[in-house]
Amino acid sequence: MKRIIIDKRNGWEYALKGDQYYPTGRVKRNGVMTPDEMPEDNEPEEVTIGRFGQRHLQYIRENKKGLYRKLCLAGNLDAYLYGIDLNAEALFSRLVKELAEKENVTEQLKADDQMLWVARMNNIRNRAEEIVNSEFVYV
Repeated sequence: MKRIIIDKRNGWEYALKGDQYYPTGRVKRNGVMTPDEMPEDNEPEEVTIGRFGQRHLQYIRENKKGLYRKLCLAGNLDAYLYGIDLNAEALFSRLVKELAEKENVTEQLKADDQMLWVARMNNIRNRAEEIVNSEFVYV
């Protein structure tokens, strides 16, 4: 038996553990790949779905079962989650940067008082994460 297989319908990679195949969490970036599009080494282009995509997946599994089933049956779940994750991470990074500039949390503050800088940055990151969660994850 092969140690790793790729589902050509949806791009998911499965690894052999014991006598069963389990998903590895790696997927092809743009949905379904036909056999003639497969690279020579039979490895699809892989992406990792990050924290915001994983949180959204859990949310739609539990609260929006119709959307979850529709995406699974169409084979678009991985691309959908990847898009959510990319947009959420971009917003998060932008918010952290803007809030840090607005509140004057600079490298100079970091050099002068590291603990104050850490406290302020943690506060900024937590606020930015709450905004991203409300706009992308729990919608």
